[in-house]
Amino acid sequence: MAGLDEAGRGPLAGPVVASAVIILDYKKIKDIKKINDSKKLSEKQREELYKIITRHPQIKWGVGIVSEKVIDKINILEASKLAMQKSLQQAQGRPKLNADFLLLDGNFTLRQARGKKYIPQKPIIKGDSKVMSIAMASIIAKVTRDRIMQKYHKKYPGYGFSNHKGYPTAAHFACLEKLGPCKIHRRSFYPVNSYPQGVKN
Repeated sequence: MAGLDEAGRGPLAGPVVASAVIILDYKKIKDIKKINDSKKLSEKQREELYKIITRHPQIKWGVGIVSEKVIDKINILEASKLAMQKSLQQAQGRPKLNADFLLLDGNFTLRQARGKKYIPQKPIIKGDSKVMSIAMASIIAKVTRDRIMQKYHKKYPGYGFSNHKGYPTAAHFACLEKLGPCKIHRRSFYPVNSYPQGVKN
C-alpha cells in the first residue's frame, strides 16, 4: 500500500512536487513521532522528520517533479497527477516492489497506463492528517519543493522565493509589480498572465 501527496498546487511559480511512501512494516515504525500534515509542522520539524523518514529501513519512498512549463501545458491538476505517478514509479523501484493499493490525498484518482495491472486506489480528502503514509508523503514533497525554491531564490534573488516559496503573498505580488514574471513563473496562472515577461534567464 502506498500513500501519495503533493506540494505546490497553489504557488504562482516553480514546480509541483509529489511523493509516494510505502511502509513495509507498520509495527517497526513506532519510533517515528509527530507525524502530521506537513502544513501543520514547522520548517524545522519537517526537516527533522524528512531525515528520519527517508532513512528508515521500513519505508520506501519516491519523488516526482513536474516543471512550471509542463503545468502551463497540461494544467495544475493533471501535472499533480503526473508528479504522483512519477513518485510511485520511483518508490516501487527501491528495491523493485509493487504497491497493491493507493491512498491519495485529495478528491481525484490517477489514470493508469494501458497494459499495466490496475492498482486499486482511494482518494481521501485531508488524507495528510488522517493516514500516516500520506502524511509522510506530504512531508517529503513539501521539504523537497522548499529546497528547490531555495535554489531558485539564489538564481532570482529579487523575488523572495526563499520566504514565500512562490505562493501568492503580498510580498510576491509586489515583486511581480516591480520586476514582472521570471522564467519559473506559471504563465497560465492569474495574475502572472496579466504581466509582461520580466527576468529572462
